[in-house]
Amino acid sequence: MTRHSKFVPHGVIPAVLLPFHHDLAIDEASFRAHLRDVTSVEGISAITINAHSTEAASCTFDEQLRVLAIAQDEIGVRVPIVNGVYTDSTMEAQRLAKMAHEGGASALLVFPPCIYSLGQRPEMAVEHFKRIADVTDLPIVAFQYPASSGMGYPLPTLIKMIDAVPSIRAIKDWCGNAQLADRQIRALQTRNPPVNVLSTHSAWLFSALVQGCNGLLSGSGSVIADLQAQLFRAVQAKDLAEAQRIHDRIYHTVEVFYADPPVDMHNRMKEALVLLGK
Repeated sequence: MTRHSKFVPHGVIPAVLLPFHHDLAIDEASFRAHLRDVTSVEGISAITINAHSTEAASCTFDEQLRVLAIAQDEIGVRVPIVNGVYTDSTMEAQRLAKMAHEGGASALLVFPPCIYSLGQRPEMAVEHFKRIADVTDLPIVAFQYPASSGMGYPLPTLIKMIDAVPSIRAIKDWCGNAQLADRQIRALQTRNPPVNVLSTHSAWLFSALVQGCNGLLSGSGSVIADLQAQLFRAVQAKDLAEAQRIHDRIYHTVEVFYADPPVDMHNRMKEALVLLGK
């Protein structure tokens, strides 16, 4: 088991896909090949598993454990693994976090409980993250949802969470609001230590990165990690002409991946990999 103990979530982090057989059992051979393919891309800093792109909403605890074990065995020595914590239950979140810690993950991606769609108080989110941090010292990426979902954290709540739980070292930003995204970058990345903003605004990634994000975490990285890494490097180098050129290539893929209904985005990415012979 390998853990990258100094890893802080930043840079280009693809969220990989999870292939299945017709009986819905995990296709382990294809998953291993996919892991090798994505992690062969120059410029990525980690991968993410047990999240939306790996069907965490449908996988059992044991299946998620197996996904982590396969990833650890296949690429864990070379690349840090960010493991998702996807559940409404704080107790189950602790169980998943302990599983990730014991299985060698280098960071956690913590999803907001879906019950927040009915409303939330700041202390609810703070307590959820505090209890996760009670069972592991892994760095945490807090998944920031759109405010319209009811599951997004208002910026003052986000700051309270970070003040209470110092192991929150990044957010995965899906706020869907360019003005709020800018405010988050200014408020979080200027902290000591910085809390990195990892954009998952994959449909407008060029704009999001130009705002100053310290990274990205994206399911479409399962297909276009090379282009995302090139885009990130160009923006970091302040070569906006090159970044625009790469963005023009990315545009055509995201128009397909993120068409309605968005629930099919990862199915489309899988189909793209089939068409590419991967």
